Amino acid sequence: MAEAATAAGELTLEVVTPERVVLKTKAVSARLPGVLGYLGVLPGHTPLATALQAGVVFYRDAAGEEKRVAVSGGFLEIGHDRVIVLADTAERAEEIDVERARQAKERAERRLKERPPGLDVARAESALRRAIARLKAAGELE
Repeated sequence: MAEAATAAGELTLEVVTPERVVLKTKAVSARLPGVLGYLGVLPGHTPLATALQAGVVFYRDAAGEEKRVAVSGGFLEIGHDRVIVLADTAERAEEIDVERARQAKERAERRLKERPPGLDVARAESALRRAIARLKAAGELE
């Protein structure tokens, strides 16, 4: 069965959070934000499991159109022409509230610049990464 999927040049991509299935689709390729950098996946990829960082899952559908999903971290499993993302949170590009993401980015940048007493720097940096990922997925940042 996996050989047929490889011959067709497609893989199944699933993005799942604890709350819902965000995406389940066929794709010809995917790029995912691994903790050591982005990973490119094509049909027939070697099985792999790794952690994800906040970033954008880019994928190409059968028509060659690039689509995007923002993820805030989690895990990735690749095997037999199937890519499963178990994300802490995830949003398809069309679901993102761009203004809210801009405000979150500005708020995190301001907190990191001002460094108020008691600031949890790791939490503020994480909030900034999530906001940037959401804006990139929405096409507002490159």
